[in-house]
Amino acid sequence: MRGGRPDRRRHGTMTAMPPGRPAATQISSLAVLLTLAVAAGLLALVAPARADGPTTRLGLAGAPAYAGSSTQLQADLADAAGAPIPGAAVLVERRVDGAWVALATLTTDDAGHATAPATLAKDPADNVFRASYAGDGTNPPAASGEVPVGLRSRTSRLELGGPTSVVDGRAVTLTVRWTAENGEPVAGPVQVLRSLGGRAWRQVGSVRTGDDGRATYRTTPRVDSRWRVRAAALPWVEGAASTVHRVDNLPPAEPVQLPGGAPRPRRALPPQPRATGDGAHVVVGRVPDGVWRRMSGVSWHAGCPVGRSGLRLVRVNYWDYSGYGRRGELVAAASAAGPMGAVFAEMWQRHLPVRAMWRVDRFGWSARSHGGDDYASMAAGNTSAFNCRDVTGRPGVTSPHSYGRALDLNTWENPYRSARGLVPNTWWQSRSHPRVAWRSRTHVVVRLLARHGFRWTYGLGDTQHFDYVGSRARALAAPVPCRRYCD
Repeated sequence: MRGGRPDRRRHGTMTAMPPGRPAATQISSLAVLLTLAVAAGLLALVAPARADGPTTRLGLAGAPAYAGSSTQLQADLADAAGAPIPGAAVLVERRVDGAWVALATLTTDDAGHATAPATLAKDPADNVFRASYAGDGTNPPAASGEVPVGLRSRTSRLELGGPTSVVDGRAVTLTVRWTAENGEPVAGPVQVLRSLGGRAWRQVGSVRTGDDGRATYRTTPRVDSRWRVRAAALPWVEGAASTVHRVDNLPPAEPVQLPGGAPRPRRALPPQPRATGDGAHVVVGRVPDGVWRRMSGVSWHAGCPVGRSGLRLVRVNYWDYSGYGRRGELVAAASAAGPMGAVFAEMWQRHLPVRAMWRVDRFGWSARSHGGDDYASMAAGNTSAFNCRDVTGRPGVTSPHSYGRALDLNTWENPYRSARGLVPNTWWQSRSHPRVAWRSRTHVVVRLLARHGFRWTYGLGDTQHFDYVGSRARALAAPVPCRRYCD
């Protein structure tokens, strides 16, 4: 009270009445407020219990096991206070191919426990379980959530088998087998690795073993090779690698057996590419730009008696001295290229070997020869035809090879008696060989070339040299003395 007048300031939740407001109005407002408060209280009485109130506890667990083995799933059911709920029904489900499937309905014991066996699958996605409890009048429903059960990994074994040898050019089938330690087959991806000539391992393919744990890999090795397979771990097995499997690549033709004291060529050449196509697979065509660029200034130069348009490139398969098929090439005159191809086609058919067949420009320019280096070509035992040069050992004298109609064959075993002595060696001059060296017109190689129009022109004076003359009669004529136009 101030001065006997009531204090109209606000206190707590009470609101002072504005001056001049009728009492009835004030009472009406209070009634409305009271009614709303009561209504709110009634609603609170019928509202459901809060979500974070007392709940039932349901747990599920299982120990890791091997695929195909059984694990024991255990469900534990307790009330909000942690006391076990006995005699309750618990549904256990399993996820299979993405869908939930009932596994078992369990009844808890006095301790609130219930167990069920489950055989684990190889796919971890199928080893996920959950449990649910429908609740009763005292305890609300409960669920365990998704529970994955882990897989224990078995050790595994990877085996690689198959033939230990194969004839060159033929395919071989390697067999792969992958098994777990308990003998169960393993299906999965496997890498195929190869090593050539002792070099590093490289993956060259892959296979997938089937439900029987087996797979095959087919290959055409072409060289001696080592093989092995390797597999990464799967969810249920550890990875594995096989032991090394060797495959020897055997020659399809008989290797040349040279005399024990025979010298080896002084110059080594790399093996030429493997034979391609069927049979000798002779291909005669115009000289390509790239080949011509390499020939120019080496085996051909300005002033040669035949130009590019009169020359042909001959590509042909031949048997090398080791018995393997190789792909060689030489350049010849257009008129002689076809017959040369026919010669080598018959040599292929009859398994008569050639040591090497590189174009002579490979050996570079020779100031002594004034053309491709014929000395180096002979020192390597190389077979060649066109080479615009001087006669070896006779500077200034044009060689028959400058016209592209002459052929030097297996030059290391068939020496040439030059003006300065025998080249490329003296050992072979007095010796012959039934397949690669000839000292008589009756030799199988000399007779073969004669059938195709090639004359063994200088006989023992130049055993490696043949000229295309185009007539069997002329090809079998007596040898020409080696005076001016040899080699």
